[in-house]
Amino acid sequence: MRILMVLTSHSRLGDTGKKTGFWFDEFATPYYIFKDAGIVLTLASPEGGMPPVDPRSEWAEAETAATIRFQSDSHAQTELANTRMLSSISARDHDAAFYPGGHGPLWDLANHPHSIALIETMFCTGRPLALVCHGPGALRYTMAPNGRPLVAGRSVTGFSNFEEAAIELTDVVPFLVEDMLRSNGGNYSRNRKWQPYAVSDGDLITGQNPASSAAVANALLHRLQIKRQARKMATSARSA
Repeated sequence: MRILMVLTSHSRLGDTGKKTGFWFDEFATPYYIFKDAGIVLTLASPEGGMPPVDPRSEWAEAETAATIRFQSDSHAQTELANTRMLSSISARDHDAAFYPGGHGPLWDLANHPHSIALIETMFCTGRPLALVCHGPGALRYTMAPNGRPLVAGRSVTGFSNFEEAAIELTDVVPFLVEDMLRSNGGNYSRNRKWQPYAVSDGDLITGQNPASSAAVANALLHRLQIKRQARKMATSARSA
């Protein structure tokens, strides 16, 4: 099984003069959940190479078992430093896609034509999508085959307005993930601030915040297992 992990290439936090990027643990925790399950990973970003890490996610208080493990894993570090350019990626070479958050995706992945096309192709060909925290921002302009927003009528979550306000970035980000998902017709729900929360609606899996990364990654693996079992049963039925 192959999973594509798509990271941001955007490093500027609006006009604040501060840095942003992807949130370290939202990448590292799923990375090891997938690796330990025997998944083959492809890492990609709009510009390729080393994607920017949100410096706040490298502070001591943001450390997790996965980020500590990553810091001593030279192979993982090499993979991250050499992400493929997103424009070189084909949806059909992967069984699923995972989008970590961090604020960066709100500026580049939300508008990136290849990311939009990739998500739409994967979704309409039955390849699961999982996005966590600000990662669901990449769904902003994606459309379903029926011409409606991809999230319309689907149960979703993402970084909440309350959480954005708590870190005082409501007026800095180009859009609020919660507002976008609601305006696109998604059935948005959330947990309390900073509490793990993941929502699965068929092949679309979303998580609310950094604490939700493991739940989203495990939900994606579960969805892939269900689909693999269904294919085996269909093959057995045809050969019977």
